[in-house]
Amino acid sequence: MVKMGLPKSAIARIAKNAGAKRLGGDAIEALVVATEKYVDIVAKKSVELAGHAGRSTVKASDIELAVKPTV
Repeated sequence: MVKMGLPKSAIARIAKNAGAKRLGGDAIEALVVATEKYVDIVAKKSVELAGHAGRSTVKASDIELAVKPTV
């Protein structure tokens, strides 16, 4: 996986909006890594879904389907 370089400040802001009062530097870095992994997984699944539909363009519906829980 290639490190995307998501801004730490944006990830910290999301965590704080989710209720975190304080975040250590190591926690922010761990969130950045986890977020990058998640985005990589969703992007790959979305590309797969677009390809299955015979498209090379990924649409929002591909992403929505990629993140939809399977029960």
